Amino acid sequence: MNVNHRKGKYGIDAPGVVINLPIIGVILLILSIVSFNVFPEQMRWIGRMISAVLFITCLICLFEAAAMIWSSKKGKVIECERLLDLIGLNGDEKVLDVGCGRGMVLHSAARRLTTGQAVGLDVWSEKDQSGNHPDVTLQNAKLEGVEDKIKLFNGDARDMPFADETFDVIVSSLAIHNIPSREEREMALRECVRVLKPNGRFAILDFQYVKDYAHVFQRLGIENVKVIGPHYVMFPPVKIVTGKKQIIEN
Repeated sequence: MNVNHRKGKYGIDAPGVVINLPIIGVILLILSIVSFNVFPEQMRWIGRMISAVLFITCLICLFEAAAMIWSSKKGKVIECERLLDLIGLNGDEKVLDVGCGRGMVLHSAARRLTTGQAVGLDVWSEKDQSGNHPDVTLQNAKLEGVEDKIKLFNGDARDMPFADETFDVIVSSLAIHNIPSREEREMALRECVRVLKPNGRFAILDFQYVKDYAHVFQRLGIENVKVIGPHYVMFPPVKIVTGKKQIIEN
């Protein structure tokens, strides 16, 4: 789908960081100006060096803020479609989106389904995504025309409210890194394997810990685990880990 054809409103990821970066940039700019002028004539070269470093750091902060906004508005749409292309939905699957937020991946998956269903699981933290709320997710589903294909659950990825082997496909985008410790992130990945059907497949996109995710899946007996990327259409750059749950022969 063309990135300009989205009807839903999918917010800004990590809004606190996006707000703080320009504030830090302005502070650094002020300090740069002060440093340029505060030293006496014989030490002016020191002030110019400090000023230059502060000014360059200011530009980096402003660039990162702009890149994160672009990522939230455009880049993650591109990566969302790449994620689903890697899964290769047939249309009849039951799909779980772990940490669905306002629903970009969830609704994109639902759009590719015919007789299947897309299920979204989240705690809807506004720290992780601006305006994050299940009502917004439902409203976006209506705007995208997929409200009859989705179902939402308020729940923790570390203890999913689903029976074993419920889903054909599991996807997740920029969610699992928000879980605070390695042990708890592994709990979430173990839950993904638990609720995934034999022969089920997954694709998880993130900018942190992706190699750790791959190692956990390999230890859990997942076959064909691959790490794809990095991809630079988002900032920070992201990777995708994919795999397929093995059928255990008796």
